[in-house]
Amino acid sequence: MEPTKGTRLKKLRLEKGISLEEIQKKTKIHPNILRAIEGDAITDLSPIYLKSFLKIYCKFLGVDSRHYLGDYKETRGLEGASAEPLVKEFPQRIQESRSFLKDARLRMRSLRPNKKISRVIIIVLAGAFLLMGLIKAGKAIFSKRGSSVPRPAAGTVTARPKAKAAVKKTRPVNDISSEIRLGIRAKDNCWITLKVDGRIVFQRVLTKGRFESWKAKNKIELSLGNAGAVELEVNGQLFANLGRKGQALKNIVITRQGMEIPR
Repeated sequence: MEPTKGTRLKKLRLEKGISLEEIQKKTKIHPNILRAIEGDAITDLSPIYLKSFLKIYCKFLGVDSRHYLGDYKETRGLEGASAEPLVKEFPQRIQESRSFLKDARLRMRSLRPNKKISRVIIIVLAGAFLLMGLIKAGKAIFSKRGSSVPRPAAGTVTARPKAKAAVKKTRPVNDISSEIRLGIRAKDNCWITLKVDGRIVFQRVLTKGRFESWKAKNKIELSLGNAGAVELEVNGQLFANLGRKGQALKNIVITRQGMEIPR
């Protein structure tokens, strides 16, 4: 007697060493339906669902489902298992789902944070944001005070007699390169006006401890409100003693040939 299609499928599964539990996990087909397919004992199941289960099962085993669909018809009903066990299991599964949802609600309630802890966290975060705001406000105030240092008035410098022409003192610069590099370091607050190749690039107070640098192709013109408060670095050469503290120096000219300081 030729073996049935279900028997052939079962034999093929056993030869591959695959269990029904493994097929159920991969295909999500109920074990009762898998047993009924292998035992040719499916009743009370629509041919549409049966063919779908067979196609999934055959695809998992790696065989062509068309060789196994011909024997299953809508009116086929052999002895053995039926779809009734599946119907009987539905109330039990519903009850299990309800129990799971109830346990999940209890767990979620247990995870809710304590109100006291939440208040402490909120207070700590608010204090941190307030402290950050105060720090930023303090920095802004100190920066504004530094920039508001008044520019020395022109009248504070002692006027020289007109009969004596102003003498310019030239300080040579050792490094004569293709460009002029100037760096200014502030030992104290100093008003600075600086032109690079005829264009004003800096005109404000350089606060104590700051260092700024510029480059020019041909000429740098510099005016200082507090000559004793700054040090110049021209092409790597340091010029520290430009004048007295509080002394204003105007029209300092720096070229590739050197630096001219009016006296």
